[in-house]
Amino acid sequence: MKYNTRNIGIIAHVDAGKTTLTERLLYYTGMIHKIGNVDDGNTTMDKDIQEKNRGITISSAAISTQWKKDHTIFNINIIDTPGHIDFAVEVERSLRVLDSVVAVFCASSGVQPQTENVWFQAEKHGIAKICFINKMDRTGADFFAVLKEIETKLDTTPLALQIPIGSEDHFEGVIDLIKQKALYWVDENGETIIEKEIPENYIKEASEWRMKLMETVAEFDETFFETFMNSEYQISEEMITEAIKRVCQSRTLVPVLCGSAFKNKGVQPLLDAIVGYFPSPNQLPPIKGKDVKTEETAELERNEAETFSGLVFKVMIDKHMGKLAMLRIYSGKIESGDTVLNVRTGEQFRISRILQMQSDKTLTIDMGKAGDIVALTGIKDAKTGDSLSSIEKPVLLESITIPAPVIRVSIEPKTNADEKSFGLVLAKIQEEDPSLVVERDKQTGETLLSGLGELHLEVTLEKIRLNHGIEINQGKPKVSYREILTETRKHREKLSKQNGGSGQFADITFEIGPREDSEIGLEFINQIKGGVIPSEFIPAIEKGFREAMENGALSGNPLESMKITLLDGSTHSKDSHALDFEIAARDGFREIAKHCSPRLLEPIMQIEIQSIEEYTGAVTADINKRRGIITSIDEKSGRKIFTAEVPLASTFGYISDLRTLTSGRASISMKLSHYALVPDFIANTLMT
Repeated sequence: MKYNTRNIGIIAHVDAGKTTLTERLLYYTGMIHKIGNVDDGNTTMDKDIQEKNRGITISSAAISTQWKKDHTIFNINIIDTPGHIDFAVEVERSLRVLDSVVAVFCASSGVQPQTENVWFQAEKHGIAKICFINKMDRTGADFFAVLKEIETKLDTTPLALQIPIGSEDHFEGVIDLIKQKALYWVDENGETIIEKEIPENYIKEASEWRMKLMETVAEFDETFFETFMNSEYQISEEMITEAIKRVCQSRTLVPVLCGSAFKNKGVQPLLDAIVGYFPSPNQLPPIKGKDVKTEETAELERNEAETFSGLVFKVMIDKHMGKLAMLRIYSGKIESGDTVLNVRTGEQFRISRILQMQSDKTLTIDMGKAGDIVALTGIKDAKTGDSLSSIEKPVLLESITIPAPVIRVSIEPKTNADEKSFGLVLAKIQEEDPSLVVERDKQTGETLLSGLGELHLEVTLEKIRLNHGIEINQGKPKVSYREILTETRKHREKLSKQNGGSGQFADITFEIGPREDSEIGLEFINQIKGGVIPSEFIPAIEKGFREAMENGALSGNPLESMKITLLDGSTHSKDSHALDFEIAARDGFREIAKHCSPRLLEPIMQIEIQSIEEYTGAVTADINKRRGIITSIDEKSGRKIFTAEVPLASTFGYISDLRTLTSGRASISMKLSHYALVPDFIANTLMT
């Protein structure tokens, strides 16, 4: 018996049934002995009090389990990720360390906005995918409609490996197109699968879909194409599965299965597909990083013999064990007692314990090796995105991108007695969730907490109350505005000070204005001729402008983008220093930016509302009232789907307002789309 590892994530839109599916995966692999339920609040993966109350997953849980197929035991590390856009960082950091994902779809809702978000996040990381069309027993379930949507909305080629037998209340089982058998789940817990011949009324449809399966695979896999076209060959099940494995791992096709996790149907074939088609870590190309000593690209083979490298993708504070660093090991191996290097800080530390996570339980193990996902204790300063490596060969791996927050609230503890612990708790939650930003307002002295959305902040504040026992007063949510310059100006800034000893001198002439390429950030163009400003001072000038952008001339909000062309300048042989030029750039920006017609920008959210026909007028009127623009109205399974762009400032309390407006018959999801100019009549009220 040999051990094989699969590192998989479960991704989906809110409420597609991710946690329920994970719960079933754990039940059938023998990790748990009683099936939990999201509605009853007793699932293995959702251990947080709020996760139980809200019925949603907030932080990505990790768990290790085993599945046996064809006398081989496979070790599966599963990470169940949140489906809500406010927790996008949780998804991002999980996808960064996974090798493959199961995308879960609701058979009646199909591809929803957050499904698209997480799908394209997975695409960016280049990981293999399998789709599971869940809730086949639900009213409006339509396997073939969802299959079509996966193709059109996600711009991919789905490969149906099964078709359902019936749907909604009549969903009985699935037809395995490879084996050409009908599968039924007979007992209540779905442990017994009965294979039967395909029912008479499905034979024609099943053979058409099987032919479609083989034709699609042949189109994308050369080896199978030759077998398929050569009529002398008898195409075996093994030939088909080997070809599916190749196209799945090369990400040219996405296998699709179906079932109802809640009704315990269709889960074991999904487990077989996970171990059968997804890659094990050592089948993936070498991991790339930067060799810190040589500054060159380093490639590490994903095996135990290679030098050790790993990425911290999450930091958790445990009541009993203190700080835990969740680590994906990419190469080599580590044992407790080993000394490793944190490449970011340059510090060495000794690993005290290596733990395998079993959701809320932990198991101490002696060694972690390439491909494993483990938790380490004894790492003081580890942060999300840190690379750990052997001391002999420090390798910096690509970090994790954290989106900028768009909404903030002022917070303070209700009682003075909590003042001291309040600061410590804020530091702790920031460590666990790097997308939260805590800062002090320089003018008012208030503590501001910024996050990715209303729900994100709500959950965080609730966490402080429930987990740390601190009651909090909070202000009204505020939007994080940005600024933009709309006109170009030329300016000369001269800094000249004598203060006894060495003086200060810097002289720069520059052009400042908006970027023309609609990119974000600073575009810095150096046009200095003849060395009138020595080249070693140029980075300081750029740094000065970059820092100046953090406080715009209009309202102190950061600038979205800016173009600086450095034209001319002069220096003093004794008194000029890099810092002087940095100061001159900052002062010059402050002096001239206010004359470049600065304007305010606000975050615009893309919103999708699903409702029923009779509320169309009310929903449309409400969107208009919120300064929203409807971009499309579609119809699906008898429901109206509105897509609109609405300023974030108008969305506070939207979820509860919509519920009232539609008697609870509508659902809403939002994501940040872009920043746009604030209309003058609103900008004037904001500036007063």
